[in-house]
Amino acid sequence: MNDANQEENRHFSRIPFDSAVKIIKGNEHWNSTLLDISLKGALVAKPEEWSGAIEDTCILEITLSTDLDIRMETTVVHIEGDQIGFRCEHIDLTSISHLRRIVELNTGDEELLSRELHALISK
Repeated sequence: MNDANQEENRHFSRIPFDSAVKIIKGNEHWNSTLLDISLKGALVAKPEEWSGAIEDTCILEITLSTDLDIRMETTVVHIEGDQIGFRCEHIDLTSISHLRRIVELNTGDEELLSRELHALISK
């Protein structure tokens, strides 16, 4: 699938966001950096020692501040170069509230946010 088709199929705004992230897969974990985030997933810098594969399930713990974080259960959907794409499979209410606020502040478009939340809920 080419980049134009990927953009057309993408229903969620991707917000560039520089933050620490911990990737947890079973008993393994890696520290990395968040590159961007959306209501449906995240793009993360691939740690050098990464041993995961596409379709692996992982927990992402994204640090927003010393007392705020986002935790989501994810599936690895692509690994390209030095980046890993994760699709959010489950997120708790507190985390989705933090994520919603990030999207709201970065898009500045309440109508767009409402459409994205509706698309997320209706899937």
